[in-house]
Amino acid sequence: MSSPVSGLRAALAPAAALLLAGALLTGCSNGSSHPKPATPSRSASSTASAAAPDAGAYRRWGLDRPLAPPPAPPATRLTATVRPGETPQIVRRVRTTDKVVFLTFDDGAEKDPAFARMAKDLKLPFTMFLTDNIARSGSGYGYFEQLRAAGPAPGNAVENHTLTHPNLRTLSAEAQRKEICGQQDILEKRFGTRPVLFRPPYGNYNDRTLAAAGDCGVRAVVLWEATMQINDMRYAEGGGLRPGDIVLAHFRGPSELKGTTMAQMVTNMLRSIQRQGYTVARLEDYV
Repeated sequence: MSSPVSGLRAALAPAAALLLAGALLTGCSNGSSHPKPATPSRSASSTASAAAPDAGAYRRWGLDRPLAPPPAPPATRLTATVRPGETPQIVRRVRTTDKVVFLTFDDGAEKDPAFARMAKDLKLPFTMFLTDNIARSGSGYGYFEQLRAAGPAPGNAVENHTLTHPNLRTLSAEAQRKEICGQQDILEKRFGTRPVLFRPPYGNYNDRTLAAAGDCGVRAVVLWEATMQINDMRYAEGGGLRPGDIVLAHFRGPSELKGTTMAQMVTNMLRSIQRQGYTVARLEDYV
């Protein structure tokens, strides 16, 4: 990442399927396409906030320096030409030359207060793919309201990860539609916005999934190219990040992370991203 911003007011630069879990990184072979990169917008990034966090905020969360400000996003998002009801785009990686990656968190089981504070302190951009019966546990959707507000303007997005986290490929067309549209309705009622992105559980989908998702208002089915473990990432290709990689992580706690908290896991992830010369951008600004 770029050099620390300390004691300065820093506005973000305006010129700024698959088997089940055992084969998590293989991805689906059908339907994936990568459009030509869009020309970056010369207007201010929608992720810009009044002032970036200072270096002290990053040090409090175990990071040596701030994340570099992301560049301006493309003038046209990938899904801009997808009309309601059409087959959604399949997105594993955003086609861009920008040295940015996109953080995504699935399910919603762990509700770590420290991570909520961290996200707010760092104005960290990420996307949440929530499963209803998992997200409702504990403090429920209120926790994700906090995370939504914690990100840079216009906030972190809440997207669809089904009602009950089934392997969609085993379900009928109608059952898939219920899983996807049902969560669309719940999230729209709760957050006031109908999701346009959908992540199938385990990355498993078929043609019935795409048809159902399109009928439910989804414009892109979002997969991933890197997965966050406890201390570092695993990659679908090569030994490191590439521009536009989508990183999969989960809302998980110490019982699943061998004693590591979610906030600590995210610190490890951000260190790795910085070490590789990347920063983090808001997925919805590109897709």
